[in-house]
Amino acid sequence: MVSEPAAARLAAAAPWDAEADDTLVCLAVRQETHDVKTFVLAAPEPRRFAYAPGQFLTFGFEIGGETVHRCYTISSAPTRPHALAITVKRVPGGPVSNWLHDTLKAGDTVRALGPMGEFSCFTHPAETYLFLSGGSGVTPMMAMARTFHDLGVARDIAFVHSARSPADIVFRGELETMARLDPAFRFHAICEGDSPDETWAGPRGRLSLDILRQAVPDFSAREVFVCGPKPYMAAVRAMLAESGFDMTRHHEESFEFGALPEAEQQAAAQAGRALDAEPAPAATVRTFRIEFARTRRVLDCPEDATVLDAARRAGIRLPSSCAKGLCGTCKSKVAKGTVAMTHAGGIRQREIDAGMALLCCSKPTSDLVIER
Repeated sequence: MVSEPAAARLAAAAPWDAEADDTLVCLAVRQETHDVKTFVLAAPEPRRFAYAPGQFLTFGFEIGGETVHRCYTISSAPTRPHALAITVKRVPGGPVSNWLHDTLKAGDTVRALGPMGEFSCFTHPAETYLFLSGGSGVTPMMAMARTFHDLGVARDIAFVHSARSPADIVFRGELETMARLDPAFRFHAICEGDSPDETWAGPRGRLSLDILRQAVPDFSAREVFVCGPKPYMAAVRAMLAESGFDMTRHHEESFEFGALPEAEQQAAAQAGRALDAEPAPAATVRTFRIEFARTRRVLDCPEDATVLDAARRAGIRLPSSCAKGLCGTCKSKVAKGTVAMTHAGGIRQREIDAGMALLCCSKPTSDLVIER
């Protein structure tokens, strides 16, 4: 009798453990909008995934002969534990998003670590929620909404999403279906303009206090989760503060899922200017020599500074994301020397034993040679 792979996956009892095997297989690729795709992933052998809705994974993608790290929120719900999904928007010039859209297909494998993060409705439970998302920031909100919907748990949720046009509303059909089936779930979309095949009849422009009050009159009494581009989150933060909202009930996704090169160059330049304005380190602070083996760049790093901070001040661009020791984006091999590292879960013990370190939370205790 031939066994059905789907049945085997449903019968899987063992949990997925990235420490034991960080490989994931792409099961399917789904086109959500013209520039957004969902990638369904699972372990090579049937495993069950456990995570809080809103958490993310850190991936190591092999692109052009190098490993590139990126963080992506899990867009699927833990109520469906036999596979997980990430939903990625194609970013112009983005090396990873374009590689995923153009290259990753069913049967391909990727490596991932996690889940990680505290941006979740499970971490901040409440009776009423307001989910505010812009663009691809919809993914953690979708994971939370799907979880409550699957469980049939009565939760008063107002989901307000901002998009460029009706054609850019990610998960639109599913969100509208959830709102139709569950009276406690309300979905509101705001579009900046029309699509070629649809004239938008709802609120136009960008999210404002007036639009929010019309859509969700009792927003000030809700637990608020926000995710989207940096300008969007900053505008929402200012808008809520202006309204007198209790900001202890405001939660936002704080991770940058990969900066564009231009933004990184600007950040490095700003860091260089900041260095010029700072006084020289006190004589009692030791300084160590840091050499990057591949680029042959050399810098001096005070013992009380992280390697990443010192590199930025020297105008050296290094991959980084959370800067808190969580995501693993800045993980590098220390070929020579020692560091004092205080991380928050973004690196495994076996990697530390192999000489790896997170540069965002590693301070030198000797001269270093780093394989970058």
